Amino acid sequence: MIDFDEYALVAGEARATVKIQRSEFIGVAFPAPTQEAFDSALARISREHFDATHHCWAWRRVEGDELRSHGSDAGEPSGTAGRPILQAIESAGLLDTGVVVVRYYGGVKLGTGGLARAYRDAAREVLDAAQRERRILYDRVVVEVPFSAMSAVYRLVAPPDIVLVSETFGEPNSFELDVRRSRSERFIAQLEEKRIAARRG
Repeated sequence: MIDFDEYALVAGEARATVKIQRSEFIGVAFPAPTQEAFDSALARISREHFDATHHCWAWRRVEGDELRSHGSDAGEPSGTAGRPILQAIESAGLLDTGVVVVRYYGGVKLGTGGLARAYRDAAREVLDAAQRERRILYDRVVVEVPFSAMSAVYRLVAPPDIVLVSETFGEPNSFELDVRRSRSERFIAQLEEKRIAARRG
């Protein structure tokens, strides 16, 4: 279970190049909130750099109430690429983020320690260059009220912590709100104190 409701991710694609012993390491960072988003970016980068020696990668993201991460050495010696790239993402405190490091071999072997440093440095370089944004984790709350109590609900809306998502008018009127996870219990309790029906969506 995760114990936070706000985190940072890269805001868009960024690139950085590191040259070590005639090998070129191109780091590409991008938002990867889903497996599909990551796979699509990896396929695109692999096509773009089809002549590269390796396309090593890692991702780290929020899935439901859990943190997930994975990395691949993509043919490099075990532990020399995927793990160092993942460590760079972790050190940067980022989630919903993927990094691919493309290597063009320059003819000089770096050894396992040198390889790990090179992949980690390329990932760090691109993550330092990337723009960041914040994302809030919400709980969906459905509120049903008569017309006489609508203003009480509107007064509780307070972006970005409490966001009005939709409203349907009828008898009763129904509102969908996204409430920051750390505030959702208290928010529902506030509504119940006002005798307003609320449930998690």
